[in-house]
Amino acid sequence: MTDDDLGKRIEQRGLYFEELDPDALYVHSPGRTMTEADNVLFTTLSMNTQALHLDAAFSATQPFGRRLMNSMFTLATMVGQSVSQLTQGTLVGQLGLTDIRFPHPLYPGDTLYTETTVVDLRPSNSRPGLGVATFNHVGRNQDGIIVGEATRVCLMFTREAHLQQQAGTWEDPDWT
Repeated sequence: MTDDDLGKRIEQRGLYFEELDPDALYVHSPGRTMTEADNVLFTTLSMNTQALHLDAAFSATQPFGRRLMNSMFTLATMVGQSVSQLTQGTLVGQLGLTDIRFPHPLYPGDTLYTETTVVDLRPSNSRPGLGVATFNHVGRNQDGIIVGEATRVCLMFTREAHLQQQAGTWEDPDWT
């Protein structure tokens, strides 16, 4: 069966630079319930030997009384939850993360929900046809308590530049 047999082709993608709306609240779903396995796997894969993530007996003696989710996993999941709605296929590259904070712990068994606002949009000064988008990601647990926040700066395709790039007519800038 070919695309012609099926009719119109619809492919999931993020938003182009000019489609981003600073007046919108982007609510990403589904949420993600964090598990003990997630925590141990991510913590060991990233070589983070912090006992608060790995050692239940030790964690029970600490101020929170139990293991905490690895905050880098929380951050990665917050960004990941935004991808399909905002940057899938329209991101050229992530330029940086700032203002990262974790005001409340996230525990195994909690569910993380993320929402994003666009805080700044500007054309790229060094990459014609591209734009720089600044996002504010906020992660909340199932009770609505903020467990993570981050500002993320991304280099984004405009629709025209992406069409040119796909057609092979875009002047690839020197990335070195």
